[in-house]
Amino acid sequence: MREAIIVGNWKMNKNNAETQAFFEEVDPAAVSDKALYGIGAPFTDLKTALDNAKNLIVAAENVHFEDSGAFTGEVSVPMLEELGVKYCIIGHSERRQMFGDTDETVNKKAKKLLAAGMTPILCIGETEEEYDAGKTKDVITSQLNGSLADIPADEYKNIVIAYEPIWAIGTGKSASVEIAEDCCRLVRDVVRDMVGEEAAEAVRIQYGGSVKPGNIVEYMAQPDIDGALIGGASLKPDSFLEIIEKTK
Repeated sequence: MREAIIVGNWKMNKNNAETQAFFEEVDPAAVSDKALYGIGAPFTDLKTALDNAKNLIVAAENVHFEDSGAFTGEVSVPMLEELGVKYCIIGHSERRQMFGDTDETVNKKAKKLLAAGMTPILCIGETEEEYDAGKTKDVITSQLNGSLADIPADEYKNIVIAYEPIWAIGTGKSASVEIAEDCCRLVRDVVRDMVGEEAAEAVRIQYGGSVKPGNIVEYMAQPDIDGALIGGASLKPDSFLEIIEKTK
Protein backbone atom coordinates (compact mmCIF):
# COMPACT_ATOMS: atom_id res chain seq x y z
CA MET A 1 0.00 0.00 0.00
CA ARG A 2 1.29 3.45 -0.93
CA GLU A 3 2.12 5.80 1.96
CA ALA A 4 0.22 9.07 1.65
CA ILE A 5 2.25 12.28 1.43
CA ILE A 6 0.75 15.69 2.25
CA VAL A 7 3.06 18.66 1.68
CA GLY A 8 2.50 22.38 2.12
CA ASN A 9 4.08 24.64 -0.49
CA TRP A 10 4.85 27.99 1.10
CA LYS A 11 6.05 29.61 -2.12
CA MET A 12 7.68 33.02 -1.38
CA ASN A 13 6.36 33.35 2.16
CA LYS A 14 7.72 33.32 5.73
CA ASN A 15 11.00 34.42 7.26
CA ASN A 16 13.11 32.35 9.63
CA ALA A 17 11.34 33.48 12.81
CA GLU A 18 7.96 32.64 11.29
CA THR A 19 9.30 29.29 10.11
CA GLN A 20 10.54 28.38 13.57
CA ALA A 21 7.24 29.38 15.18
CA PHE A 22 5.27 27.32 12.64
CA PHE A 23 7.38 24.19 13.12
CA GLU A 24 7.30 24.48 16.91
CA GLU A 25 3.50 24.51 16.79
CA VAL A 26 2.84 22.01 14.00
CA ASP A 27 5.69 19.49 14.06
CA PRO A 28 4.65 17.63 17.24
CA ALA A 29 1.27 16.78 15.66
CA ALA A 30 2.70 15.51 12.35
CA VAL A 31 2.89 11.88 13.41
CA SER A 32 0.93 9.17 11.64
CA ASP A 33 1.41 5.59 10.54
CA LYS A 34 -0.68 6.34 7.42
CA ALA A 35 0.90 9.48 6.00
CA LEU A 36 3.94 11.70 5.76
CA TYR A 37 3.44 15.41 6.34
CA GLY A 38 5.81 18.11 5.22
CA ILE A 39 6.53 21.67 4.16
CA GLY A 40 8.14 23.05 1.02
CA ALA A 41 9.99 26.15 2.21
CA PRO A 42 11.98 28.95 0.54
CA PHE A 43 15.73 28.38 0.35
CA THR A 44 16.43 30.89 3.11
CA ASP A 45 14.14 29.02 5.53
CA LEU A 46 15.37 25.47 4.87
CA LYS A 47 17.98 25.26 7.63
CA THR A 48 15.59 26.65 10.23
CA ALA A 49 12.91 24.22 9.05
CA LEU A 50 15.27 21.25 9.20
CA ASP A 51 16.58 22.25 12.61
CA ASN A 52 13.03 22.27 13.98
CA ALA A 53 11.65 19.24 12.12
CA LYS A 54 11.40 15.99 14.00
CA ASN A 55 8.29 14.70 12.23
CA LEU A 56 7.63 17.00 9.29
CA ILE A 57 9.59 16.35 6.12
CA VAL A 58 11.18 19.43 4.54
CA ALA A 59 11.25 20.07 0.80
CA ALA A 60 13.02 22.68 -1.28
CA GLU A 61 10.80 24.50 -3.76
CA ASN A 62 13.16 24.23 -6.73
CA VAL A 63 16.69 23.21 -7.71
CA HIS A 64 19.09 23.53 -10.65
CA PHE A 65 20.19 20.47 -12.61
CA GLU A 66 23.90 21.38 -12.59
CA ASP A 67 26.13 20.83 -9.55
CA SER A 68 27.79 24.25 -9.90
CA GLY A 69 28.49 26.98 -12.42
CA ALA A 70 27.60 30.44 -13.63
CA PHE A 71 23.91 30.27 -12.71
CA THR A 72 23.33 33.38 -10.63
CA GLY A 73 20.61 32.95 -8.05
CA GLU A 74 20.31 29.18 -8.45
CA VAL A 75 20.82 26.40 -5.88
CA SER A 76 22.23 22.95 -6.65
CA VAL A 77 21.46 19.44 -5.44
CA PRO A 78 24.79 19.20 -3.53
CA MET A 79 23.87 22.42 -1.69
CA LEU A 80 20.54 20.90 -0.64
CA GLU A 81 22.26 17.64 0.30
CA GLU A 82 24.64 19.49 2.60
CA LEU A 83 21.67 20.90 4.50
CA GLY A 84 20.00 17.50 4.75
CA VAL A 85 17.11 18.15 2.37
CA LYS A 86 15.55 14.92 1.07
CA TYR A 87 12.61 16.23 -0.99
CA CYS A 88 12.32 18.88 -3.70
CA ILE A 89 9.38 20.33 -5.63
CA ILE A 90 10.13 20.67 -9.34
CA GLY A 91 8.15 21.80 -12.36
CA HIS A 92 5.55 23.80 -10.46
CA SER A 93 3.31 25.69 -12.87
CA GLU A 94 4.59 29.01 -11.51
CA ARG A 95 8.14 27.93 -12.33
CA ARG A 96 7.04 26.80 -15.79
CA GLN A 97 4.98 29.93 -16.56
CA MET A 98 7.12 32.64 -14.95
CA PHE A 99 10.67 31.32 -14.95
CA GLY A 100 11.03 29.23 -18.07
CA ASP A 101 11.00 25.67 -16.73
CA THR A 102 10.30 23.13 -19.48
CA ASP A 103 9.68 19.40 -19.52
CA GLU A 104 13.33 19.00 -20.59
CA THR A 105 14.77 20.98 -17.68
CA VAL A 106 12.35 19.36 -15.22
CA ASN A 107 13.52 15.97 -16.49
CA LYS A 108 17.14 16.92 -15.84
CA LYS A 109 16.24 18.06 -12.32
CA ALA A 110 14.35 14.82 -11.60
CA LYS A 111 17.30 12.70 -12.72
CA LYS A 112 19.76 14.75 -10.66
CA LEU A 113 17.60 14.45 -7.53
CA LEU A 114 17.08 10.71 -7.94
CA ALA A 115 20.80 10.15 -8.47
CA ALA A 116 21.39 11.85 -5.12
CA GLY A 117 18.79 9.70 -3.36
CA MET A 118 16.34 12.59 -3.05
CA THR A 119 12.62 12.52 -3.80
CA PRO A 120 11.31 14.80 -6.55
CA ILE A 121 7.77 16.12 -6.17
CA LEU A 122 7.09 16.66 -9.85
CA CYS A 123 4.24 19.02 -10.74
CA ILE A 124 2.07 18.81 -13.85
CA GLY A 125 -1.24 20.32 -14.85
CA GLU A 126 -3.25 22.08 -17.53
CA THR A 127 -4.43 25.68 -17.89
CA GLU A 128 -8.09 26.64 -17.77
CA GLU A 129 -8.05 27.19 -21.54
CA GLU A 130 -6.63 23.71 -22.10
CA TYR A 131 -9.18 22.22 -19.71
CA ASP A 132 -12.08 23.99 -21.46
CA ALA A 133 -10.76 22.80 -24.84
CA GLY A 134 -10.74 19.18 -23.68
CA LYS A 135 -6.95 18.95 -23.84
CA THR A 136 -6.33 17.74 -20.26
CA LYS A 137 -5.34 14.21 -21.33
CA ASP A 138 -3.00 15.50 -24.03
CA VAL A 139 -1.30 17.95 -21.65
CA ILE A 140 -0.86 15.40 -18.86
CA THR A 141 0.48 12.78 -21.26
CA SER A 142 2.92 15.20 -22.89
CA GLN A 143 4.20 16.62 -19.60
CA LEU A 144 4.73 13.18 -18.08
CA ASN A 145 6.46 11.76 -21.14
CA GLY A 146 8.79 14.76 -21.25
CA SER A 147 9.41 15.28 -17.54
CA LEU A 148 9.98 11.57 -16.81
CA ALA A 149 11.81 10.62 -20.01
CA ASP A 150 14.39 7.83 -19.63
CA ILE A 151 13.81 7.36 -15.89
CA PRO A 152 13.91 3.63 -15.08
CA ALA A 153 10.77 1.90 -13.83
CA ASP A 154 12.38 0.96 -10.52
CA GLU A 155 12.82 4.66 -9.63
CA TYR A 156 9.10 5.44 -9.62
CA LYS A 157 8.72 4.28 -6.03
CA ASN A 158 10.97 7.25 -5.21
CA ILE A 159 8.94 9.80 -7.20
CA VAL A 160 5.89 11.86 -6.21
CA ILE A 161 3.78 13.33 -9.00
CA ALA A 162 1.60 16.31 -8.10
CA TYR A 163 -1.33 16.87 -10.46
CA GLU A 164 -2.25 20.54 -10.10
CA PRO A 165 -4.74 22.00 -12.57
CA ILE A 166 -3.45 25.54 -13.05
CA TRP A 167 -6.99 26.90 -12.98
CA ALA A 168 -7.32 25.69 -9.38
CA ILE A 169 -4.07 27.10 -7.94
CA GLY A 170 -4.60 30.13 -5.75
CA THR A 171 -7.96 30.86 -7.38
CA GLY A 172 -10.25 29.51 -4.70
CA LYS A 173 -11.56 27.06 -7.31
CA SER A 174 -10.88 23.40 -6.78
CA ALA A 175 -11.41 20.47 -9.07
CA SER A 176 -14.35 18.32 -8.08
CA VAL A 177 -13.47 15.07 -6.40
CA GLU A 178 -14.49 13.26 -9.58
CA ILE A 179 -12.28 15.41 -11.82
CA ALA A 180 -9.32 15.14 -9.44
CA GLU A 181 -9.63 11.35 -9.22
CA ASP A 182 -10.11 10.98 -12.98
CA CYS A 183 -6.98 13.02 -13.66
CA CYS A 184 -4.88 11.27 -11.03
CA ARG A 185 -6.03 7.94 -12.46
CA LEU A 186 -5.00 9.23 -15.87
CA VAL A 187 -1.55 10.07 -14.48
CA ARG A 188 -1.24 6.50 -13.23
CA ASP A 189 -2.43 5.13 -16.58
CA VAL A 190 0.16 7.19 -18.45
CA VAL A 191 2.91 5.96 -16.12
CA ARG A 192 1.66 2.41 -16.72
CA ASP A 193 1.93 2.91 -20.47
CA MET A 194 5.39 4.42 -20.08
CA VAL A 195 7.10 1.98 -17.73
CA GLY A 196 4.69 -0.76 -16.65
CA GLU A 197 2.27 -1.87 -13.97
CA GLU A 198 4.68 -2.16 -11.04
CA ALA A 199 5.90 1.42 -11.42
CA ALA A 200 2.33 2.70 -11.87
CA GLU A 201 1.25 1.07 -8.64
CA ALA A 202 4.33 2.31 -6.77
CA VAL A 203 4.33 5.99 -7.76
CA ARG A 204 2.53 8.35 -5.38
CA ILE A 205 0.20 10.92 -6.91
CA GLN A 206 -0.90 14.07 -5.14
CA TYR A 207 -3.74 16.41 -6.02
CA GLY A 208 -3.10 20.13 -5.61
CA GLY A 209 -5.28 23.15 -6.14
CA SER A 210 -7.15 25.01 -3.39
CA VAL A 211 -6.97 22.03 -1.03
CA LYS A 212 -8.13 22.99 2.45
CA PRO A 213 -9.43 21.40 5.67
CA GLY A 214 -12.97 21.35 4.31
CA ASN A 215 -12.20 19.18 1.26
CA ILE A 216 -9.05 17.21 2.09
CA VAL A 217 -10.87 14.12 3.38
CA GLU A 218 -12.89 13.71 0.17
CA TYR A 219 -9.79 13.93 -1.98
CA MET A 220 -7.80 11.52 0.17
CA ALA A 221 -10.59 8.94 0.01
CA GLN A 222 -10.04 8.44 -3.71
CA PRO A 223 -8.12 5.32 -4.80
CA ASP A 224 -5.62 7.11 -7.06
CA ILE A 225 -5.00 10.18 -4.87
CA ASP A 226 -2.14 9.46 -2.48
CA GLY A 227 -1.70 12.91 -1.01
CA ALA A 228 -1.95 16.64 -1.57
CA LEU A 229 0.25 19.60 -2.41
CA ILE A 230 -1.25 22.47 -0.44
CA GLY A 231 -0.73 26.19 -0.92
CA GLY A 232 -2.55 28.81 1.13
CA ALA A 233 -3.92 26.40 3.73
CA SER A 234 -0.36 25.42 4.68
CA LEU A 235 0.64 28.93 5.72
CA LYS A 236 -1.39 29.06 8.94
CA PRO A 237 -0.61 26.56 11.69
CA ASP A 238 -4.26 26.08 12.62
CA SER A 239 -5.41 25.13 9.10
CA PHE A 240 -2.45 22.80 8.50
CA LEU A 241 -2.98 21.21 11.90
CA GLU A 242 -6.62 20.63 10.98
CA ILE A 243 -5.53 18.96 7.74
CA ILE A 244 -3.17 16.72 9.69
CA GLU A 245 -5.84 15.74 12.21
CA LYS A 246 -8.41 15.01 9.49
CA THR A 247 -6.07 12.73 7.56
CA LYS A 248 -4.38 10.80 10.34
